[in-house]
Amino acid sequence: MADVHFETVYFSGRVQGVGFRYSTLQVAKEFEVAGAVRNLPDGRVVVEAEGRAPEVAAFIAAIEERMHDCVRKVERSACVRASEFSGFTIR
Repeated sequence: MADVHFETVYFSGRVQGVGFRYSTLQVAKEFEVAGAVRNLPDGRVVVEAEGRAPEVAAFIAAIEERMHDCVRKVERSACVRASEFSGFTIR
């Protein structure tokens, strides 16, 4: 498998119970990314996305734009690794 750009992004704010995961899934359909989104017990939402770096960056920016009223803080970390996802899912 080829190496891909991978990002883990934590969204804080009023991000649970507002359709954040579903909206993220819909945004993912507009980009060539794979990964998953899930709620965390501490109230944050984590998005794991992989693909070409510009595509992943545009995907994350689109989530931030669509959900800007709910997001207070975004924490991102990135690396290059072997592809682990097929498609984009809600977990």
